Amino acid sequence: MKPWRNGLLGKRALILLGTMLFTGLNISQLSAQKSKNYLKNFPKGDTPKEIGLRIANHFVAMPHSNFNRTTPPKYITYPESCTWFGAVEFAAATKNKHLQQALNKRFEPLFGEKASMIPVPDHVDYAVFGIVPFSLYRQTKDKRYLKLATSIADRQWGAPFGKRATATSYYYYNKGLSWETRMWIDDMYMITALQTQAYHTTGNKVYLDRAAKEMVHYLDSLQQPNGLFFHAPDVPFFWGRGDGWMAVGMTEMLRFLPKNHPDRPKILQGYLSMMKELLKYQAPSGMWRQLIDDPQAWEETSATGMFTYAFITGVKQGWLDKDSYGPAARKAWLALIKFIDANNDIHNVCEGTNKKNDRQYYLDRKQNIGDLHGQAPLLWCAVALLR
Repeated sequence: MKPWRNGLLGKRALILLGTMLFTGLNISQLSAQKSKNYLKNFPKGDTPKEIGLRIANHFVAMPHSNFNRTTPPKYITYPESCTWFGAVEFAAATKNKHLQQALNKRFEPLFGEKASMIPVPDHVDYAVFGIVPFSLYRQTKDKRYLKLATSIADRQWGAPFGKRATATSYYYYNKGLSWETRMWIDDMYMITALQTQAYHTTGNKVYLDRAAKEMVHYLDSLQQPNGLFFHAPDVPFFWGRGDGWMAVGMTEMLRFLPKNHPDRPKILQGYLSMMKELLKYQAPSGMWRQLIDDPQAWEETSATGMFTYAFITGVKQGWLDKDSYGPAARKAWLALIKFIDANNDIHNVCEGTNKKNDRQYYLDRKQNIGDLHGQAPLLWCAVALLR
């Protein structure tokens, strides 16, 4: 008989092996659960620092990207803005000076010969670009970044201007909301991210109050009884990435809202209601689907990344029960990063999607590879895990 079978160590080893076989967990997962550090102790190669560096370096090496990644863009698109912001935040979180310098260098031509690529901030998709110079200013203290970013944030709440100014724009402007309001759930990242970054950078509470008022209006108008959000009032489908924008938007708002802010209880209630429903629809693999509540829909990475970010942050901030949401967040991260290929491109990213009242339209959306809609949330998750 083998000596290890008789001793206490042998018994423990057998119990551990039996637990692994019964639950399907690997050693690193069991170790994390035993210590309750669900969001630490990742296997080598799967750590947020390693994954984040891969994705950030890949982004730095890319030219400015159009939605289809085949034709040069005329302006910086919002997926690039979101990825760029994530890379800058990752560089700060890891104190990576080389990466930070490369990200600054990527921006420098926008102050000169490529200034025309700065989007005109007359639409939520264009104005969100301002989160990049806000983040770069915090790292560099270069006032050019602050001046540019602040002007974009202020114009989002200024009087309507340009060809996109309509009667609807003035309606929302006169209600004290952003004139860029369009009642799509995507807006609740695009608008609130810019305004909360303005507050985070300047300390001016007016930006935070603007974002909170806007978020409450969207919650009152669009959140469904189950906590999820239709893509738009006339499109009764729970599209993954659309709800992802909302999840991340609420998460960012709650990170910065003081506990005594009058709008915090409403936003926290909306967040908790959504997180509870998302936990219910997480697939056995750890992923979420293109249509959240449709078991026939394909597993989609941009939505999964955004929901994972919301879970990670909620657990770390104490808004979510760590023993319920911690394992789910860990499982989601480990599932998500399996979709990254050797070129550091993530697969199964839903292409850019307009609203349409047609289930099959969402199921048939192209599954892109390396689409920045999917690359950005990877960086956000890495940063959240490192905080």
